[in-house]
Amino acid sequence: MDSPLPDTFRDATPDDIPALVALVTAAYRGETSRAGWTTEADLLDGNRIDAEVLRADLVRPRSRVVVAENDAGLLACAHVAEEHGAGYFGMFAVRPDLQGSGLGKRVLEACERIARDEWRLQVMRMTVIDVRDELIAFYERRGYRRTGVFKPFPYGDTRFGLPKRHDLRFEVLEKPLSPEPTA
Repeated sequence: MDSPLPDTFRDATPDDIPALVALVTAAYRGETSRAGWTTEADLLDGNRIDAEVLRADLVRPRSRVVVAENDAGLLACAHVAEEHGAGYFGMFAVRPDLQGSGLGKRVLEACERIARDEWRLQVMRMTVIDVRDELIAFYERRGYRRTGVFKPFPYGDTRFGLPKRHDLRFEVLEKPLSPEPTA
């Protein structure tokens, strides 16, 4: 039986924007997101990604949105970019019914390879809402560490959602990117 999971990934194009917005929203917001373990439905309503912000990410230098797809459409995505001399990983989403399948780990590894091997960056960073203990633990199992550096949540900017709590903030996670071993 063929696996529904792809063996390769590709870079997103502007034509993918509607499907990317739908995928990211399904993974994090509303009742659909509760089928997976990455839901933010108890923390936020509204948008998870803004189409215009996404469009800008697709065209700026050293910024890529990596997608996994099959005949049924997009399965997973993530944004990788260079920011302040380091890799930045964000907009990570896996279709809720495929969470836990190993696809997310493969997308993360693909983005780390881009930052390490193509852009020769030595570290990858990300921001995670600091009350997302299960998600932070997922990243810690993949070598990321909590830095103790916090950034404010963009309250009032509806492009990033409608908070249901007043204590949200982001913590910066970081991982050194070792050179790819040679065979």
